Amino acid sequence: MNRPLLFLDIDGVLNPFDGPCPAGFSEHDLFPGEESIRINPGHGAWITELAATFDVTWATSWNDDANRLLAPLLGIRALPVLTMPPVPFHPNAKVPLIAALAQDRPTAWIDDAHTHEARTWRDNRTAPTILVAADPAVGLTRAHVDQILAWSASL
Repeated sequence: MNRPLLFLDIDGVLNPFDGPCPAGFSEHDLFPGEESIRINPGHGAWITELAATFDVTWATSWNDDANRLLAPLLGIRALPVLTMPPVPFHPNAKVPLIAALAQDRPTAWIDDAHTHEARTWRDNRTAPTILVAADPAVGLTRAHVDQILAWSASL
């Protein structure tokens, strides 16, 4: 069986943007003229841990900037990028792109904006699929990582 896929969003997941900067995060000016990006360097270890089980792929409007700007801050290797349309785009635009890459592989998807279409896609797949919702005020938590690892162990 193929290794499961893990699609990883950034804004709202690795960059919590809703409310004050959470504890453990530091702010970085990565995009001049835009709001600071909040990064928790501990997320790098979690992503590396997940990459031992999953083929982790960026699924974010950051596209190649995820590897260029974020990966060095997290201390992780470059990850494959699922190229998204130019911003702004509706979160529904991710669903056909993710579906095309996932095909019949077990798939986990961490995002702060899963749409009805994403849940319908999950519910209609024959391959095991889990959508993990991050709170955009909190971002990725250890509980999310543990949930995904437990799910993969059950495959």
